[in-house]
Amino acid sequence: MNGRERVLAHLAGQPVDHLPLMPITMMFAADQIGARYGDYARDHRVLVEAQLRTAERFAFDYVSVISDPAREAADCGARIEFFADQPPAIVETEARLADKTELARLQVPDPLGGGRMTDRVRGVALLKERVRGDKLIEGWIEGPCAEAADLRGINTLMLDFFDDPPFVRDLFDFVVEMELRFARAQVEAGIDLMGVGDAAASLVGPDLYEEFVWPYEKKLVDGLHALGTKVRLHICGNTRRILAGMGRLGCDLVDLDYPAPLSEGRAAMGPNQVLLGNLNPVKVLKEGTPEQVRAALVECHRQAGSRYIVGAGCEIPRGTPAANVEAMTRYAQAHAP
Repeated sequence: MNGRERVLAHLAGQPVDHLPLMPITMMFAADQIGARYGDYARDHRVLVEAQLRTAERFAFDYVSVISDPAREAADCGARIEFFADQPPAIVETEARLADKTELARLQVPDPLGGGRMTDRVRGVALLKERVRGDKLIEGWIEGPCAEAADLRGINTLMLDFFDDPPFVRDLFDFVVEMELRFARAQVEAGIDLMGVGDAAASLVGPDLYEEFVWPYEKKLVDGLHALGTKVRLHICGNTRRILAGMGRLGCDLVDLDYPAPLSEGRAAMGPNQVLLGNLNPVKVLKEGTPEQVRAALVECHRQAGSRYIVGAGCEIPRGTPAANVEAMTRYAQAHAP
């Protein structure tokens, strides 16, 4: 059973030989091949090489085109600051939609129009060519709350929820349309699963989440399923107050960051939801020992139960000892669901 077969079978509730292993790697992956992160984020060929080498070294079951949240915003005309060896940053003081009236004139960018989204689609196609069905290929898009924050500015968006609810809904509609178009291009290029990053959703309370964010996440998830891809939801931060809503989205896989206990996720989402996480990526994975990593995974597995995939709460940080990542690999390979 290869990595792709293992993940797809586990998501479908079928028997697998051992737990799938799907930790997020970005800067860690670039460091594995000695690449500067600026090159990883801007050149799909560097990203693909880093993902393949990292997955091979640590026996991950998948590869991903995740790199940074600024691809869609860049193609919408947002000002992005690039660095030699750090992730790109959206310049919030010059937000693309600082003027709300600009939304009416903003066109959904063509994901194959030669911009940063195109580079990601090319990364998917190259991974498809290189992995030859051996590992699952994950695409990536931003969720409605995260991308709205990227375009409007996160602090301004939080005020918009109270000051101008109709604008927020119009903005979320724009984002969902854009992300589904971007997703279609990645599906056609060869992904097996789409990652959706909606980090800003962890910053709103449960009432705002249910009223504003959840309906658009649901629209996005349903649209992705209609495109024929499986869906992984990744919301960084403390999601304890919105776990039940996350579980109602119908995602194939839900990540939990370390502030959200897997036991609470299981209780809120029911026995059939596949969960990934929630190993503390800094305190345990980067700064701990292999023995501490293993002990933490034992507890994660216990809380999550059989519908579990091994991974950290968020990305494996740059500087994490290889021995600690290898401890994750050994745990996954030694344990069946």
